[in-house]
Amino acid sequence: MCEAIAADAKVVLDRLEKAHPDARIYLDFKTPLELLVATILAAQCTDEKVNEVTPQLWKVFPTARDLAGADPQKVEQVVKATGFFRKKAASVQAVCRTVLDEFGGKVPDTLEELTRLPGVGRKTANIVLGQAFGRPAVAVDTHVQRVSLRIGLARGKQPDRIGEELCAIMPRERWRRATELIGTHGRRICTARKPACPKCPVNMLCDYYGAANR
Repeated sequence: MCEAIAADAKVVLDRLEKAHPDARIYLDFKTPLELLVATILAAQCTDEKVNEVTPQLWKVFPTARDLAGADPQKVEQVVKATGFFRKKAASVQAVCRTVLDEFGGKVPDTLEELTRLPGVGRKTANIVLGQAFGRPAVAVDTHVQRVSLRIGLARGKQPDRIGEELCAIMPRERWRRATELIGTHGRRICTARKPACPKCPVNMLCDYYGAANR
C-alpha cells in the first residue's frame, strides 16, 4: 500500500463527510432480504425506479417463501418497470429459494455465503453486508467506480479490483461509510456528464481535475 495514497484517501473521506453528512445508499429497505432483492432489481435501473416498484412487490409477495413459490409471470409483471424483468424475476425467485433451502429462510451475513446465492456477485453481497448487517464492506457501483478512478484512488478496470484497491488504502472501520460518501458524491457532484469540478471539495487531490487544468 502506498502511504501517500492512503493519506489522500483519508483526506478525501474527511472532506466528503463534511460535504455530504447525509450520505447514504439510495435503495429503500427494512430487512436484509428487501435490500438483497432491491439490489438485484437495481441492475441497469435507477434506484428511484426500484424504490417505486419494491413496495408493490412486498405487498403482493410479503415473504421469501411467497416470492419463491409465486407464478413467475406474476413476479415479472410486478418488476417489469425495472427492465430486463424476466431475468430479474427469475434471479429474485432463485435467490429466495436458495435462502429458504440452504439458509433456513434468513439472508446469510458473510461474503462467502452471499456469493453462493444465484447471480449474487461481490457488489451486491457487499451492499448487503455493509448496509443491512453493518459489516465493514466497500461496494463498488457505477458511482463509486467513476469517482474512485477520477480521483486516482484506484486504477483497476473491474469493480472487484477497484474494491480491493479501496480496501487497501482505507481504514477498515470506514469501508462502509466510504461506499455511502463516494457514491453520494458521484450522484451530486462527480456526475458522469459535466461533473461540477469547481464545487468539488476534493478537486485539489483529483487526477481528473488536475489533468483538465494543466
